[in-house]
Amino acid sequence: MPGRIVEIADDHRHLSLLRGFLVVESTGADRQEMGRVPLDDIAAVIANAHGLSYTNNILVACAERGIPFVLCAANHNAIGLLLTIEGNSLQAGRMQAQLSSSKPLQKQLWACLVRAKLAQQAWVLAETGKPTAPVTALISKVRSGDSGNIEAQGAQRYWPLLFGTSFRRDRTVEGINSLLNYGYTVLRAAMARAVVAAGLHPTLGLHHHNAGNAMCLVDDLMEPFRPLIDYCVWKLCQKSQEFITPETKQELVYVLYQDVASPQGRTPLMHAIQQLATSLAQVYVGERFELELPEPGVLDELLDDIN
Repeated sequence: MPGRIVEIADDHRHLSLLRGFLVVESTGADRQEMGRVPLDDIAAVIANAHGLSYTNNILVACAERGIPFVLCAANHNAIGLLLTIEGNSLQAGRMQAQLSSSKPLQKQLWACLVRAKLAQQAWVLAETGKPTAPVTALISKVRSGDSGNIEAQGAQRYWPLLFGTSFRRDRTVEGINSLLNYGYTVLRAAMARAVVAAGLHPTLGLHHHNAGNAMCLVDDLMEPFRPLIDYCVWKLCQKSQEFITPETKQELVYVLYQDVASPQGRTPLMHAIQQLATSLAQVYVGERFELELPEPGVLDELLDDIN
């Protein structure tokens, strides 16, 4: 089973370690235990509230198990991430291969990710009853390194079709944007864990290269999965659930546990994320030639229970 995403969403909580469990307590004079989760069951911890405190022991225990500890800003975007530096026994060799990978190879891999993202966006448009041709027409135009910036062209066509012509992607705006922020934060945490577990360095990206971004590779590899978050947000909006609430956050986290079709068969999205990161490591060391990308869409009836 994929691990659980544990979000600390209530203010004034204290996190500590006790016999292999993450323990969450209220703070103040009447401190009470609010819950505990076995560390072995956790895929990521998302700290998304004010007044949180942690013991050093719980942070070390998370790092030892490769559990990303995500720190969120007020707009629900990930602003910091605690990751292990000892994620894989093959780490040294794979990182060396990652460092020495050729620019042409990086460009080819980025083009594959962009094509996969566009195909996923087209699936979302089809599922939401929108025309797909404006996006599918772009897929064959993606060249090595996406030199024509087709990804951006796809975004210019995709967002107005999905959310209307008045929609603008803006991380600082509430409503749809805040739902997208939160969904992408969850996805980013899962991808960060997968990258480290694959023995790769999260900063050494294929395309993203912002000097201030420590997660360039994570941001590259999560691109084909972003449209599934978009689809979840669209479904929530159809039910007039356009703001961050405990219920909408739960639905966004649930996307990670939906099944997708992969070259190895039906698998939870969380596993597909790991397969992609691992396949990239294998490409770097010459064990395979192609990335293992999911097929567009999800096999389960995504979010049918939203009401």
